[in-house]
Amino acid sequence: MTTIMGILNVTPDSFSDGGRYLDLDAAVMHAEALRDAGAHIVDIGGESTRPGAERVAPETERARVVPAVEALAARGFVVSVDTMNAATAAAAVTAGARIVNDVSGGLADPEMFPAVAESRADVVIGHWRGHSADMYATARYEDVVGEVVAELQERVAAALAAGIAPERIVLDPGIGFGKRGDQNWAVLGGLGRVVALGHRVLVGTSRKGFLRDAMDEPPASDGQTDRGRRDLATAVTSVLAADAGAWGVRVHDVATTRDALAVRARWREAS
Repeated sequence: MTTIMGILNVTPDSFSDGGRYLDLDAAVMHAEALRDAGAHIVDIGGESTRPGAERVAPETERARVVPAVEALAARGFVVSVDTMNAATAAAAVTAGARIVNDVSGGLADPEMFPAVAESRADVVIGHWRGHSADMYATARYEDVVGEVVAELQERVAAALAAGIAPERIVLDPGIGFGKRGDQNWAVLGGLGRVVALGHRVLVGTSRKGFLRDAMDEPPASDGQTDRGRRDLATAVTSVLAADAGAWGVRVHDVATTRDALAVRARWREAS
């Protein structure tokens, strides 16, 4: 079974749903909707990592994230915290988070891996080359798949050296992070090489701009993306990621991806 991680942004500026779930009651209601739709994990983030986003103070991030983690953990949710800050990760784990999802793979905060090692949490190690404000300045590759694999291996070695057991490690190839359109497609096409590293793999394509390339998506008159089309494209990539061996997918629209994965499962059962 492919694990579905539902996205809960308690931020004012995330690219898809910024500002909708800053209020704790709204955040809890959305998390319940994600779980009802089929999410196995709810990933809570308090700092936007959209292209061009500015950093927020760790204290601000914790004020957004920790109450939501605590409330959901008390309701029996499996909670992940999406953070690049070790102090936020530690506070969230204390509040009940079971997974630390660090898109920077421990590069943004050198204390991240030691902090995770001291906890019982799993860690998602993302492929990353720089903060959102200038992430595309580093989108230069000779062999994007080979370089992503090699750089993830380096981060795994750092995590192991910090005392994190290999079974606690999840790898994320960092779709959209420091990668332009065709580079993202190349990484997805080479996902089997990431899976071959021997750790669980999480793929996050949800509503990201590179999907526009495949759909020939016209600009929206109001400047917003066509969420329905992006969610359908996300579900397709989720199925293809599962076929490539991914352990999990991280999505905004859980129901569409759940249905797509269910159809895939029935197809495979009948084959």
